[in-house]
Amino acid sequence: MQAKIRQLIAQLYDYSDRLRDLRFAGLMVFVVIVLLISWSGVKVIQTNYQLQKQIAQLQQENGVQQLKDDNLKLQNEYYNTNQYLELSARQNFGLGAPGEKELVVPQNVALAHSIDLSTAASETVATNKLPFYEQNLQAWLNFFRHQQ
Repeated sequence: MQAKIRQLIAQLYDYSDRLRDLRFAGLMVFVVIVLLISWSGVKVIQTNYQLQKQIAQLQQENGVQQLKDDNLKLQNEYYNTNQYLELSARQNFGLGAPGEKELVVPQNVALAHSIDLSTAASETVATNKLPFYEQNLQAWLNFFRHQQ
């Protein structure tokens, strides 16, 4: 037991002698400086990465805004064309080109020759439930019978 205690005290003195050594203290100072420089380098890299992400995001937003601006320019050019002016006059004022005749169709006649969207949608849903070959056969039969 006493031998273990003496051995422990001897190791403690060796360790304290090692700490008093100038070379060991210099090495510890060097290690601390290297760690501080490494830490600051890591922080700089992290800051650069964050800034690069922000730059990329702002460039992307800038690109989107440029596309919107280009779209608005094209839309303004379209509004200045004769084609748009003609369509606008037809829609808003009921005007037509010289020599054209306007036909007024009563509402009941127009609705009699139109397709009811609710039944057309249910028919398409019903045909979509069929297998492919039956859908194909049904499409050919409708084609030959002049049905939609």
